[in-house]
Amino acid sequence: MAGTGNPAPRQPRNPAQRPTPPARPAGSAPAPLRKPPQVLMIKKEDEAAPDTPLVPTGSGPAGAPAAASGPAAPAPVAAPVRPPSPAADDDDRFDLAGIEGLTMADLLGPATDRRGGGSARSAGRAPAAAEAAPGESSRQARTVDDFDFDEEAFLAALDENAPVGTTGEVVQGVVIGMESDGVYVDIGGKAPGFMPKSECGLGVITNLKERFPKGLPIEVLVTREQNADGMVTISARALALRQSWEKVRQLEKEGKVVQVKVNGFNRGGVTCDLEGLRGFIPRSQLNEGENHEALVGQTLGVAFLEVNAETRKLVLSEKRAATAARFATLEVGQLVEGQVVSIKPYGFFVDLGGVSGLLHHSSITGGALRDLREAFQQGEHLKALITAVDPARGRIALNTALLEGPPGELLIAKDTVMAEAEDRAHRARSLLRQQEQDAG
Repeated sequence: MAGTGNPAPRQPRNPAQRPTPPARPAGSAPAPLRKPPQVLMIKKEDEAAPDTPLVPTGSGPAGAPAAASGPAAPAPVAAPVRPPSPAADDDDRFDLAGIEGLTMADLLGPATDRRGGGSARSAGRAPAAAEAAPGESSRQARTVDDFDFDEEAFLAALDENAPVGTTGEVVQGVVIGMESDGVYVDIGGKAPGFMPKSECGLGVITNLKERFPKGLPIEVLVTREQNADGMVTISARALALRQSWEKVRQLEKEGKVVQVKVNGFNRGGVTCDLEGLRGFIPRSQLNEGENHEALVGQTLGVAFLEVNAETRKLVLSEKRAATAARFATLEVGQLVEGQVVSIKPYGFFVDLGGVSGLLHHSSITGGALRDLREAFQQGEHLKALITAVDPARGRIALNTALLEGPPGELLIAKDTVMAEAEDRAHRARSLLRQQEQDAG
C-alpha cells in the first residue's frame, strides 16, 4: 500500500535470476575480447622521448561499435611497454667507495664551515671528496697544532683583560682627575677608579684640589668591583678606618693607656675621638661621673674595655686606666710584694697596689698542701714572682713555689723564704727563662 510504513527491504539477487545476454545471430563477427589494463612506468627519459607514441592498450566502450561496423576493421594494436629499469645499487648511487675510511669530522668539514656561511666552501670541497681514490682508506687526523693555538698569547690576553681590584683589596694609585663629586685615580685598570667625595678621608674635606693634587700617589681600598665600563669604586676613608681599628686592637692587646679629648656627652656618658674613631666612656667608668657634662673639652687618660670593629663599638674606661698604668710597670720574672685580700678554693687573690694577682694553689709550694690556710692567712703580706701578665684581660699570675729550696720549705720555714726572696728570685728567673726556651 502506498504511503504505509517503511518500504520492504531489498532482497539479494540470486545469480540464477541474472538476465541472460541475447544470443548473437549466426554468421556475425565475434565480439572482441577485453584485455586487462596495462600499467606503464614512465621515467624522465620516457618523457623526454616524444617519438614514442602512447596508444591505449585496449578498446573502450566506444571501440566496440567501430569493430562491429565493418568486417575489415583491424584489431587495435597495443603500444610497446618499456620494461622497468632495475633499481640502482647503493654503491653506484652514493659512491660509497669514495667516502670509505672517512671520519665524521672529515665529512662535516672544519668547524668554521659548520657555523654557517660556509656553503660556498662546502661546495668547493665536494668535488675534492668525490675525486678521492676508491682505495684510500684513512686520512691523517687533525691535531691541536692545526688550530695554531698559542698558550702564551692566550694567557697574555687574559692578564691584559683581567679585572683590577677586588672588593677589600688595597691598591696603589695616582690622582689623574677631579670632579665636584669625587676624584679619579689611576690604579692600573682599563678605566680609572673613582673615589666619591664622602670617601676621600676621615672628617670633613672642604677643598679637594688642595687635598688631592694631580700626580699625588695614594693608597686606597676597593669598595666595589668594576662595572660594565670597567670602573672601580675606591675609598681612602675605608682604608683609614681599617688601619685605625687595627691600631686600636694592638693598643688594647698591649694594655696601653691613651689620651683622648672629650668632645660630647649624653645621658650615659661622654664621647671622644681616638684615631679617627668615635669612642664612648660610660659614666660608671669616669672618676667624676656625677658631673660628666663638665668634662667636655678635657683630656683624659683611658684604657680599653671593648674593641669590636664588626659592630663598631669602642668602649673606654678612665678608672681602668690606673690599672693599665700599673700593668705597664709589671713583667714576667719580677718579684712583687702584696697583701692577701681573698681566699678561694683555687688560690689567693693578692693586692699589688691597684691590681690583683692570683696565687694559684698549684703554685704555692712544691710540698703537700692540705689546706690553703697552712701557707697564708687573709690580710697577710707576702712576696711572690710574676709568671704571667695579661693586660687585655687584667690577669696576673703569681708563684711562691719557685722561691723554695727543697719542696715544701714554705710550709716549715716561711719566714726564711720570704726574707731571702730577693736572692732566691735571681735563681728563679734563670729557671723561668729556661722553661720559656724549652717551651718555645
